Amino acid sequence: MNTPHDASYTTWLAQSLKDPQEAAAYIEAAIELEDPAALLLALRHVAKAHGMAEVARRADVGEKSLFRALSGNGNPTIATLHKVLHAVGLRLSVTPERAQA
Repeated sequence: MNTPHDASYTTWLAQSLKDPQEAAAYIEAAIELEDPAALLLALRHVAKAHGMAEVARRADVGEKSLFRALSGNGNPTIATLHKVLHAVGLRLSVTPERAQA
């Protein structure tokens, strides 16, 4: 995605993460880091791009609970992750780590 020179990175990131393909790639990249904090940050960025209040409403999760779950110290349940991903138009999937020989 091309970004105008005068747009801030945060604004550009929020706009790009509204696209499901971009959001999925961003979250996938965070997963590949094998760092739970990076995954939470990526999920938080995606949720913020879609509006935290709207994501909380669509996910049927309280706003405070959502903020807490996606905070740096958060520890969301798999159910919460599923609801948040679904609320932003994504889904959780699993793929083999390596190709079998």
